Amino acid sequence: MTLPEKSISIDDLMSSSCVRFGTSGVRGLVSNMTNEVCFAYTLAFLRLISAVPGSRVAIGMDLRPSSIDIAGACAAAIRYAGSKADFCGEVPTPALALYAQEHGIPALMVTGSHIPFDRNGIKFYGPMGEITKTDEISISGAVVTLPERCQAINLPEINPVARQMYIGRYIRFFPSNCLAGMKLGFYEHSSVARDLLREILQSLGAEVISLGRTNEFVPIDTEAVSDADIQQARRWAAEHGFDALLSTDGDADRPLIGDEHGHWLRGDIVGTLCAQHLGAQAVATTVSCNTAIEKCGAFAKVVRARIGSPYVIGEMKCMLESGLQNVAGFEPNGGFLVGSSLEKYGRTLTPLLTRDAVIPILSILAMTREKGCSLSQLSHDLPARFTASDRLKDFPTETSQQILLSLAASEAAIADLLGSLCGHTVGMDQTDGLRIHFDNDEIVHFRPSGNAPELRCYTEAATRERADLLAHECLGVIREAFQSSDA
Repeated sequence: MTLPEKSISIDDLMSSSCVRFGTSGVRGLVSNMTNEVCFAYTLAFLRLISAVPGSRVAIGMDLRPSSIDIAGACAAAIRYAGSKADFCGEVPTPALALYAQEHGIPALMVTGSHIPFDRNGIKFYGPMGEITKTDEISISGAVVTLPERCQAINLPEINPVARQMYIGRYIRFFPSNCLAGMKLGFYEHSSVARDLLREILQSLGAEVISLGRTNEFVPIDTEAVSDADIQQARRWAAEHGFDALLSTDGDADRPLIGDEHGHWLRGDIVGTLCAQHLGAQAVATTVSCNTAIEKCGAFAKVVRARIGSPYVIGEMKCMLESGLQNVAGFEPNGGFLVGSSLEKYGRTLTPLLTRDAVIPILSILAMTREKGCSLSQLSHDLPARFTASDRLKDFPTETSQQILLSLAASEAAIADLLGSLCGHTVGMDQTDGLRIHFDNDEIVHFRPSGNAPELRCYTEAATRERADLLAHECLGVIREAFQSSDA
């Protein structure tokens, strides 16, 4: 018996549901991520990668309470399309991507990453890694045929191979007991890597102490760490005497690394150090990255892209096509991407074209052991450039865009808004948002979030305190201006 069907335009679906592509994958309110929405996006993705009937499609998910229902809807769509759902369970996004890459199959990861628990999303992977922005455009323009009534199904039994393969990747690459003698605090919260990462760290010889595990989902944003998490880290460090404090975001593609004093390291510093440690020669990063990446002189080529891992991946692919070797990439959130095979310890780390939290964590820890220094001393050899970031939550995207258009059109408008905080404008970059360079060598970068109604601010200055102050105060004057105009 043939079930009644209907055709749906993904473009129309994006408008009606507000579930749409952001910096990586589709995101939206859980209440809007209905079975029909998830079904339609999955079918459009399977059409994009020309899934063959009977082929496998891997599915993974994070620990959000809504993820299991969304995964069930995606699995139903996979079955409806004639393929088979290979359910890998609750695994980090990079673990699922690695599994898909090694088996030459597509994958869907149900995760909202670091955004609040009332939102969720789906990331899409082809056999060669995360889909590109061009692929996203193709999915957005698709028209798919789906059942009149879309229903989720019970997920298959968990296939543990993705988890095992990911653990093995790092235990085989790093020397045995390279972390022996290290005492590490692990802020586990609701990270999907909280058991897996502990296993890796202990296998490499570290003593790991669990901190802050919760059954409720906690949205950790590694680019905008909350004041509560900043203070808690310092209390934990004082209490336990750790060599380092570790955590990840919800789906474990962004690391959070704290030194022995409980001070969280910025992700762009983590990425720069990790790239140095792994011997990268060509590095792709985003426009918002700390300029220490160029000023340190460690890399033959550095390219900056728009914010979002698909853009970084695109730049890495261009580097590889031009014949460059030892290619890597990272985002200022700390997520690290291995673009080509990298050699170290007489071993090979194979490419993984998606953000990963585990490789920068292990590289930073191994680096301290090799140099015989504390984690806080690692960055001393880098130029003294400090970055900070903050955000205005629940700030309409349309308002953010209007403000940035006004500032980009006139240096006088920048002076009127930020004149008492910053120097004279000497340059502007609109690669992604508005990045303003001042004559005192400071940088203020405004950008509407691609995942939520937020206005983000990234700053760079000669001291950490000055960068923090700029991020806080610049958003403050925008909030004031918005409230005044709204009144």
